[in-house]
Amino acid sequence: MVKEWNLLRVFASLSVVLLHSTTQISRIVGHPQYDIYYFFRIILNYATPTFIVLSIIILANRYPNRLPDNFWAGRIKYIYLPFVSFGILDAFVRLHFNPNLKLDQKILDNILTGKFEGWFILVIFQLYILHYLVVRFKLSMVWMLPLSLIVMALYLSFITGEVPPMNGLEYTLKLPFFAWFGYFTAAFLIGKHYKYLSEKLLKYRWFTLFMLVVSLGIVYLGHRAGISEISSRRLDLYPLVLSVTAVFLAWGQLIPQSKIINIISNYSFGIYLLHWQVQRFMAPYVAEYVTYYIPQVIVLLIGSTVVSMIIIKLVSMLPFGEFIVGKTKRKKAKAAPKEKAIAELA
Repeated sequence: MVKEWNLLRVFASLSVVLLHSTTQISRIVGHPQYDIYYFFRIILNYATPTFIVLSIIILANRYPNRLPDNFWAGRIKYIYLPFVSFGILDAFVRLHFNPNLKLDQKILDNILTGKFEGWFILVIFQLYILHYLVVRFKLSMVWMLPLSLIVMALYLSFITGEVPPMNGLEYTLKLPFFAWFGYFTAAFLIGKHYKYLSEKLLKYRWFTLFMLVVSLGIVYLGHRAGISEISSRRLDLYPLVLSVTAVFLAWGQLIPQSKIINIISNYSFGIYLLHWQVQRFMAPYVAEYVTYYIPQVIVLLIGSTVVSMIIIKLVSMLPFGEFIVGKTKRKKAKAAPKEKAIAELA
């Protein structure tokens, strides 16, 4: 695994945990009434699309022309089965806090329609299928990239507007790949031409910081214009997601190997799916025993991450553990393509 991919995965994973830490603490003590706080929470929504982008980058880099024969079996065992496991866990946790919950219905909703924090797995599988179609029929990104941006923009505009009543199924509007189409095509191009692009990103790494500032400005202008939704389905997040990705792919090549980064990266999938449940139990105690909002959020962020990793480690030791929490062991992170050039730049 390329080390800058691990760094980006960890940063995105902890951003999700941080966002949800603010949510859980605020449910108890309320949100701070500062404009910059709400803007910060909007920015943190970059994380889920970034997970999606990184997944496709890795996929396109490894399999630019065809998928291996065991591809679908592996994804079902190590990604979909954990999705099902955590969907069932989520239902039982919710039953604990709401005894009137219809458990069987909640389990079906979670597994079939992604009505819990693991919903993005259903998006990922759609993009896997899209990747298969692209490489199978050799679809050109020359026309697919602009088409994907148009389709995504139209669809996101639709689902953020006045949507006809859907009998409580409105949450499923985020699931169709249309909402993430533009991320797929950009990530596919990055992954397929990663060696070339990583060298260019490293060379022009200062420009990636400039683009990050510009993309933050775009989101801020949207926020000031009244687009205040805390959601990853914001169209103005698209430049931010790509610029954050570019920053990590560029600067991550210069950062030395880190054992802790590699460990958290290996556990990131499980952390993403489990931390929300851990936070539900931890948040009341953190809010009671820790003073002031920011320390409360930080303690919940660190505590829920560590506890999630411990649980994942214990479960992974079971004979069938990797089918519940996914794989927690990956190949050692590799350095970026031009090690000699990086050393000189550093």
